[in-house]
Amino acid sequence: RAVIGGFAACLFVVVVNGQSPLGPPSEANHFIATPQGWTQPKTPWGDPDIQGIWPISFVGSVPLERCEGGRGGSPAPPCDVNQAFLTDAEYQERLNAATKQVDRHAQAIAAGDFGQALQSGVTDPTAPQRQTSLIVDPPNGKLPELTAEGKRLSALMKSSWALPGETQIWDHWLDFDSWDRCITRGMPSSMLPYRYNNGVRIMQVPGYVILDLEMVHETRIVPVDGRPALSPKIKHWMGESRGRWEGNTLVIETTNFHTGPSATNIGVMGSPQGNRFPISEQMKVTERITRLNDDFLLYEIKTEDPLILTRSWTARYPLKLDNSYEWWEYACHEGNRTIGDYINASRAERARPSEAK
Repeated sequence: RAVIGGFAACLFVVVVNGQSPLGPPSEANHFIATPQGWTQPKTPWGDPDIQGIWPISFVGSVPLERCEGGRGGSPAPPCDVNQAFLTDAEYQERLNAATKQVDRHAQAIAAGDFGQALQSGVTDPTAPQRQTSLIVDPPNGKLPELTAEGKRLSALMKSSWALPGETQIWDHWLDFDSWDRCITRGMPSSMLPYRYNNGVRIMQVPGYVILDLEMVHETRIVPVDGRPALSPKIKHWMGESRGRWEGNTLVIETTNFHTGPSATNIGVMGSPQGNRFPISEQMKVTERITRLNDDFLLYEIKTEDPLILTRSWTARYPLKLDNSYEWWEYACHEGNRTIGDYINASRAERARPSEAK
């Protein structure tokens, strides 16, 4: 295993240095081959063409942290934190299991159980993967420890998503996180797979690459014309991005973040509970997007935040082109009443505790 781990580390260095991880299947390209003689398509103005819809739900079966449970903190099966990828036999077992899964949504519709159909149909379909966590660095697939300041800021954060054993009280809109309030998931969380609304549409025009996100209907407009970054005094929820091409790899560096959103989110399988992972104005996110063939690209996102994190962390995963993906409205809280209802209910329960029980 030590030899394998060393080999994987070498492959990781190749990817993060921006060299295209093309070639036969290996850990470097997540076992997605580039056919011999394949040519990267180009836009009419000569940039590498990465346009299309690339739903992140393709890797929705992979937890953010290795050996962590599913959504809601359910326990994980026994696993090895040092195993970044499944063996051939283990992966084949998952593929076989996937073929035996039934379409519970279709079954419920046929039976006339429309309530169950709704519940079973709100989660986007996923595909079996060989990787065992979205995080590839640190090598154990875990989020790094928070600094002392990171822990202090985490303790001040609020959310409707409870920590284990937490008794929640809502009295103010600041008792809710930015996702609760339908403002933003923030970064890097917005580029990770959720239960639904996983569409990512990449569009290109001369001088720009646009990443359009289905959930929270946010659109990231990334200049690739060499312009300098904005003044650090200007902050955005999703930061300010600048891109460049390194060969056929798009590199996006994002800074100027508005603090508030959690860097991780309970909507991403295998994430910490409570949505209390802070970010600071010093955070920098670096993304690398490399097309592997006509159907797949490799996406990588590195997060650095010296005020919050004891070290950086990197997630990497493949995405599959699916231009037939159905893009749905993300209405979030229609009528703009959800936060008020939470607060009113919380106050009523505290005013009449015997009735609340």
